[in-house]
Amino acid sequence: MYRPQEDSFLLARALRDAGGAQDAKVLDFCTGSGFLAITAARAGAGAVTALDISRRAVLTARANALSRRLPISVLRGSLDVAVEHGPFDVVVSNPPYVPDDGRGSEDPRWDAGPDGRSVLDPLCDSLPQLLSPRGFALLVHSEFTGVDETLERVRAAGLSGSVVARERIPFGPVLQSRLSYLQEVELAQQGIDTEEVVVIRAGRH
Repeated sequence: MYRPQEDSFLLARALRDAGGAQDAKVLDFCTGSGFLAITAARAGAGAVTALDISRRAVLTARANALSRRLPISVLRGSLDVAVEHGPFDVVVSNPPYVPDDGRGSEDPRWDAGPDGRSVLDPLCDSLPQLLSPRGFALLVHSEFTGVDETLERVRAAGLSGSVVARERIPFGPVLQSRLSYLQEVELAQQGIDTEEVVVIRAGRH
């Protein structure tokens, strides 16, 4: 299970700044602890669905919602389950996005293939099915995952795409452990110890 960190907090601020959660039907995809689902519910969402493939994450998110007496529906599953319960007015997601070398040390909580896009790309492709006619999505990931690639992907899906928030943060333990691989594949330069995390908004034109 992924605990809230700087990227989660940046995405939560972007959701509050967007101002679209009031009375909205919201999906928190890759919910982890349920932090973003709770943020949406507290912002006045009409209905919140939190989704994760991890059984532990689902149990934790349910417990966190119950302890706060928030009516959040927490489900176990992936994009097919999300599509089944859609469409949504707002989709928020902090998916796994750390590139990994595939040598057996991958952790599904954050590792996402050699380019960090194994979850992000299918999610971008599914947004037209997930979003209501006036819906929008907010996705967070590292610069090392490819900001331009995400913008191109959502636009290829027929949606508008723009960066609405960004923050430079020090490497955490996970990224530090992947640094040699990032340098090997020329995603990161030698001598750096920070990354830029961005929030991308995708929506109907």
